[in-house]
Amino acid sequence: MEKLGLQLFTIRDFLKTPEDVKKSFTKLVELGYKEGQTATADWYGMGAEKFRDICKETGLSICGTHYSYDIIVNETDRAMKEHEIVGTTNIGIGGAPNLGSMTLESTKEFVEKFNIAAEKVAKHGFKLTYHNHHWEFAKVGDFTIMDYLVDNLDKNNVSFVLDTHWVQAGGGDVVAWIKKLAGRIDILHLKDFTIVEGERRFAEIFEGNINFDGALKAAEEIGVKHYVVEQDTCPGDPFDSVKLSIDNLKKKGYLK
Repeated sequence: MEKLGLQLFTIRDFLKTPEDVKKSFTKLVELGYKEGQTATADWYGMGAEKFRDICKETGLSICGTHYSYDIIVNETDRAMKEHEIVGTTNIGIGGAPNLGSMTLESTKEFVEKFNIAAEKVAKHGFKLTYHNHHWEFAKVGDFTIMDYLVDNLDKNNVSFVLDTHWVQAGGGDVVAWIKKLAGRIDILHLKDFTIVEGERRFAEIFEGNINFDGALKAAEEIGVKHYVVEQDTCPGDPFDSVKLSIDNLKKKGYLK
């Protein structure tokens, strides 16, 4: 991979003020991260323009977002304008609005609304993105909610932010899912999976059980554009964890 990004949810406790954001982004760039993916609809309380200015000042570009579903479907023009300001065409959500209690009917309703917004933003050069958790792997008859999303979300205007940890947590094969979504993954979340004292935990890349050698090979084959590390919870200072992840990717030869 030519560059690596970070899902900023990982360092959310260090993004409370504009000064925090500037300091944190500077740290990330020093560690070797070149991109960020946001996890807020208000640009960390400072608005899109101020946020853009800090990104430019620190050298961290934005490759995509986890934004507001309500704004996307109800204030679509606003969503496009704000994403244009910060410099990304990937307008995303972290999951369906009823995540965790998804039924087939609620998923159908979500898909219909999301596809309408996706068609609108596509006319202006944007693409909607959907990030999975493990809940989407719940079975509905002979298929899963994830299967329904793959089959029915607009293949041209919606891409998946496939999350490796949550695929494995849902019982899926990470490599198989990357291949299955060939041409539909613009952003891949690199998030490891481990078991500690009998419980599922998040882990730094190559510190857990996910087959990242196979996953990264498959990702290269299908043309993933952005590789983004995410660790929802860290055992200590999250900057130590994100450093370990990028160091391991470098040691393995996946990043210069």
